[in-house]
Amino acid sequence: MIPQEEIDKLVSQLEQDRVEKTISRTDTDKFGEAICSFANDLPNHNLPGYLLVGVNDNGSRSGMSVNEKLLQFLLDFRTDGRIVPPPALTVSKFTYPDGEIAVVEVQPHFLPPVRYKGKVCIRVGPQKGTANEAEERILSEKRSAFARTFDAWPCKGSNLDDISIELFKLRYLPSAIDAETLADNHRELKQQLASLKIFDLKEDCPTYAGILMFGNNPRFFIPGSYVQYVRFAGGDEASDFEFEYRFDGDLTTQMGQMDEFIKANIVKMVLPELGGDYVFSYPLRAIKELLYNAVIHRDYQSNAPVKFYEFSNRIEISNAGGLYGKARPENFPNENDYRNPAVSEAAKNLGYVNGFNIGVKAALAALKKNGNPEPEFLTNQPTSFLVKIFKR
Repeated sequence: MIPQEEIDKLVSQLEQDRVEKTISRTDTDKFGEAICSFANDLPNHNLPGYLLVGVNDNGSRSGMSVNEKLLQFLLDFRTDGRIVPPPALTVSKFTYPDGEIAVVEVQPHFLPPVRYKGKVCIRVGPQKGTANEAEERILSEKRSAFARTFDAWPCKGSNLDDISIELFKLRYLPSAIDAETLADNHRELKQQLASLKIFDLKEDCPTYAGILMFGNNPRFFIPGSYVQYVRFAGGDEASDFEFEYRFDGDLTTQMGQMDEFIKANIVKMVLPELGGDYVFSYPLRAIKELLYNAVIHRDYQSNAPVKFYEFSNRIEISNAGGLYGKARPENFPNENDYRNPAVSEAAKNLGYVNGFNIGVKAALAALKKNGNPEPEFLTNQPTSFLVKIFKR
């Protein structure tokens, strides 16, 4: 976080494209739009932007008292899914004789365009608003130059015929773009795809995220892009298997089918004790969250599929790729990072996940509520991740 003497300089300046001042404690849209615009960094400063809460336009402090509730409210923009892909931000409190201020420091995102409630928010100097067609193209091309994750790379050798345009337009576009922007959308198809990380304009081909989410045959380009389900009769892989199924094809369709499959085949009601509530062998929320976690965070450069194995006393879900980035065995699951941020964004827009960095925590809470034993996570392997979920 920036030191206080630098904050003092920002407070005294007129608002510009790296500073937003406000005295409101509750203007959610103003906060979200400012954070989104700083993450997009349209002027390409490659420097953080600052939201200053408790400061008047003229630089004077409003006399506000900043409590933990306000700081948490601002920090929630990092993980609650209103801004996609999730922004990198920090929140701090600074104290002065005439009042306290909350400062949100937002880093430029390496995977623009960033959207708040489906809108690409930008600012140039004091002017702020929604990106037009030309500005979205600039952001998309900037992403192409700095993409660091596999899912954002261009899938060379592919073309538009390798993805389902119908699936993109009918299923995804309405969920990813706000209604007003969608109604006024005159952008040509490739630019629409590029704005949502599905297409690379410079290489003139879909990205790997586009192939994964909407590909007609993803395994042609990404051989390990499927989920292998096996039900074993006993407690280990040496026992006979009773049923096998492969979730194959685009993730937009397959993640929905996984949800229905878990409901129909895995979550079974267990007779309650007299007068007790109905319980299940496994809670739906836990299995779904942990399976989606494996699909979203796996290493797609590996040819190994996600393994979804059901034994007589447990379920094991494993994927290629260990903990990534800031996530470490000692801070899991409280810290998270995104091996596939474009895929994570698409899953959030489609409603398969509710927010960022909450899936594992939600699964743990669901298992505890249902009375299942605590799951076991194998987090110390550099090339794989495994969770064991025990039957109630």
